[in-house]
Amino acid sequence: MSKKDSYPFWLGGVGATMAACCTHPLDLTKVRMQTIHPASGPVHPSTLAILRMTVRETGFRSLYTGLSASVLRQMTYSLVRLGAYEKIKASISEDGPAPGSQLLAAAMVAGALGGLAGNPADILLVRMTSDFVRPPEERYNYRNALSGFITLLKEEGTHGLFRGLGTNVTRAVLMNGSQVGSYDLFKTMLLRNRIPLIDHQMEDGLLLHSVSSVLAGTVATTVCAPADVLRSRLMSAHGDSHPLQVLTTALKEEGPRFLFKGWTPAFIRLGPNTVLMFVFFEQLKKGWRTLFPAHYVTDSG
Repeated sequence: MSKKDSYPFWLGGVGATMAACCTHPLDLTKVRMQTIHPASGPVHPSTLAILRMTVRETGFRSLYTGLSASVLRQMTYSLVRLGAYEKIKASISEDGPAPGSQLLAAAMVAGALGGLAGNPADILLVRMTSDFVRPPEERYNYRNALSGFITLLKEEGTHGLFRGLGTNVTRAVLMNGSQVGSYDLFKTMLLRNRIPLIDHQMEDGLLLHSVSSVLAGTVATTVCAPADVLRSRLMSAHGDSHPLQVLTTALKEEGPRFLFKGWTPAFIRLGPNTVLMFVFFEQLKKGWRTLFPAHYVTDSG
């Protein structure tokens, strides 16, 4: 590392927000697939079926239902998980590139902090995007993230803000470790080794960032799928629900397959989202270095 200061803590949150705005319809589809009850439609509705049903019944604009909650989530959850990771990474890399195990641990710690910070926004996002597949009498009908937050606080108290916290933090730890940690790992591997068969040496640039983030998105989708499904079920539920109760009921009614419900839209969403997030983040870093060349830490890894 060089220079005394790091990038702004909020820079990753901005990059993640830009990415989320592009991929929100896929996030909405993923949540609806995870929360739809078998009795309310096809047992295993496809990604395309959910998208078609959404557009047919409520119009194209409804694909962006819950966007305000998505932005709030990225500016809490992603801002903290990416910002904390960059700070920890800078700290442990002062004497040279940190080993992969330390970067993985740093990513998981940062993920836990992000999951804690973003839990209320996560609840709002899940409820706003899953309302469509609920019976009318069970819908939350939040107009936007702010009104939803006020309603949530008024009706469920501060306790309601931490619904599903354990599952959400677990998912955030898995997500940050498998997404951010593996991104740095793949990036370092591709920079240090030539690609077999085509004998090509990649350089630090858009192609490297894109390939590394696609690989990271694949790893993250698979690792996080079970925790993601449980999180969506818990946060969309009325009343008190215990994770173990939700898990056993779903396993009994839907079988173990339910743990990977929504994997396809999750990958379709997380793949592009991971690519866009890291590409935006890397470009924001580049822009920051250009604007403030004396106030950044160069990435030695």
